[in-house]
Amino acid sequence: MTDKIVHATAVAISGHGVLLVGPSGSGKSDLALRLIDRGAKLISDDAVVVSSLDSMLMLSAPANIEGRIEVRGVGICETYAVSSAPLRMAAELVREVERMPSDNLTTTVGGYRVPLTKLAAFESSAAIKIEYALRAVVDGDRWPVASTIADNAESSQI
Repeated sequence: MTDKIVHATAVAISGHGVLLVGPSGSGKSDLALRLIDRGAKLISDDAVVVSSLDSMLMLSAPANIEGRIEVRGVGICETYAVSSAPLRMAAELVREVERMPSDNLTTTVGGYRVPLTKLAAFESSAAIKIEYALRAVVDGDRWPVASTIADNAESSQI
């Protein structure tokens, strides 16, 4: 896989990369800011480089935006950032959330099926929900796995 830049925000929680995806204004940066306040580390805001290393997807920032996050109403702010982290899960930011979603939602990123959760970014509990979803992925030993053409037809793609 060649490096791919996706319109997303990424944070590392305890060394696990979480990719926040959604349209402009869906709350990616806002949710990342709340996760950072809870101890996460920024990887990249607004654009994320996805690359493959030893059969693992890695998340990093394009050099020109490394260590910067957009804080709506304040501007572009400098923050501590990690250079990269392995992608462990994606979170799609949506307006309405299913009460009891499927346990095995996935999306395709760079040819890999990635565990997926869907949530509303502006809910006050959104950061905690990301942490719970990540814990379920880690405890379930779920990792992004190389997908096949048939897999791609069954999941969304980023």
